[in-house]
Amino acid sequence: MIFHYAYIIKQLCPPESLRITEVGEICTIELEWMHSEQPGLPMLVGTTLAFLLELGRRGTGKPLSARSVEFSRSMGDVKVLEAYFGCPVRIGATDNRMTLHRRDLDRLFISYNKELLEILAPALDRSLDEYRSRSIPEMVKWILKRCLTGGLLDIRAVASELGMSDRTPQRRLTDEGTTFKQLLTQARHEQAREYLADPKLEIKEVAFLIGYEDQNSFYRAFRLWEGDTPSKWRSEYLGANPPS
Repeated sequence: MIFHYAYIIKQLCPPESLRITEVGEICTIELEWMHSEQPGLPMLVGTTLAFLLELGRRGTGKPLSARSVEFSRSMGDVKVLEAYFGCPVRIGATDNRMTLHRRDLDRLFISYNKELLEILAPALDRSLDEYRSRSIPEMVKWILKRCLTGGLLDIRAVASELGMSDRTPQRRLTDEGTTFKQLLTQARHEQAREYLADPKLEIKEVAFLIGYEDQNSFYRAFRLWEGDTPSKWRSEYLGANPPS
């Protein structure tokens, strides 16, 4: 129970994912890199497994220890790692994994709230299902929409978010019949319509929110998308869909 929703949350946060296997009295958590031919950064690998054990310790209030921990690459002083995880640590393994005592997974958090968990659990499960069903173009566009204002519009930065090498996203997008530039345009267009539907936002704010520092550039782009100015589009939209 204590690691189930940590697993869901990690699945919603690229680039790493967790594969959990329960056999008899043991549970193995294996760290995998999503959509990537490259191995994960050693620091991130170590931090992720340590985070999961620390989550269990702090949540249950018990000094939990792992049965064993394996890393594919060096993580520094093995004795320090063994002191932290409370178990033997092996370097040079095929995969990065932590094996736990099965009994520890059934421990309840100190702050356990059955009613709240029943409310949150379905929403987390739905979010995970939606994330897993996304194609590479959908995932790229999702990242772009989150980052338009911050200026993260470079395919290399998006590749990093996905845990891919620089060239992999473009190759995968080409296979899907699209390009990074097309997805960026779609992301801006869709977000522009969404923001313009909100009468509380000024046109210049909409331009900024979708990554245009120059309002005139936004006007030109929007005319290409909709054949009209942002202000006229908003007026017609709000006329047909008056705010409640």
